[in-house]
Amino acid sequence: MSAPLIVSIPHSLGREEAMRRLKTGLSRAAANVRVMSVEEERWDGNRMSFRVRALGQVAAGYVDVEDSHVRLEVTLPWLLQRFAEVAQAAIQKSGQLLLTKR
Repeated sequence: MSAPLIVSIPHSLGREEAMRRLKTGLSRAAANVRVMSVEEERWDGNRMSFRVRALGQVAAGYVDVEDSHVRLEVTLPWLLQRFAEVAQAAIQKSGQLLLTKR
């Protein structure tokens, strides 16, 4: 089993506002990436478990929303591990845009 991809994104929104934005953010982000689709998204308190499909592969993980940061952990199948650095940078950028105060 490979090591999970972990991304931590700081924010100053507070937990409730960050969760509100994230509840619509995953599906919107997936809609902008043609090769990715959201298969499952389930919230339990401040944790979202998810499963996405990209390039015919399934990746699963979770997002923990805290008062000052969001932590994403996803386990990538071997084929998608080749794109881990690109995925990490894209997740970081998209997350920062979503969690920036407006």
